This record gives sequence, structure tokens and C-alpha cells, in this order.
Amino acid sequence: MSGEKNLLPEPKLTCEKCKIQMSLGKVTVSYLGSEFPIELLRCPSCGTVFVPEELATGKMLQVEQALEDK
Repeated sequence: MSGEKNLLPEPKLTCEKCKIQMSLGKVTVSYLGSEFPIELLRCPSCGTVFVPEELATGKMLQVEQALEDK
């Protein structure tokens, strides 16, 4: 996924636990033993990551299906 443009605008979200604004940061997503670096909103204090519904039901679903087909 490196080299892709960030297609998600940076919304203003606040971490429910820390009460501070989340910001874009690199995180590693893992599924079925494979890891993928991606930039998502995360809390700079506790590290909680926000996964937008569009990503979870769209792009990640495609990745999951591709991995499961292997």
C-alpha cells in the first residue's frame, strides 16, 4: 500500500479514552499472519486506531479475500 495517495480526509476525531484529537500516523494492520503498513487516525497518547467503515468493508475486505484465496 506504500506509494498510494491518502484517499481519506483527516476528520477531526477525539480519542474517547484520552480526550485528545487523533492524528494520522503509520500503523501496521495484520490479518491471517500477514502485516500491512497503512496510515490511519490514531491517538498520539494511547495509540488507539480508528478504522473507517469504508476501509473495513471495502479495501480491507478485498485484502482479506485475496489472502484467503491463497
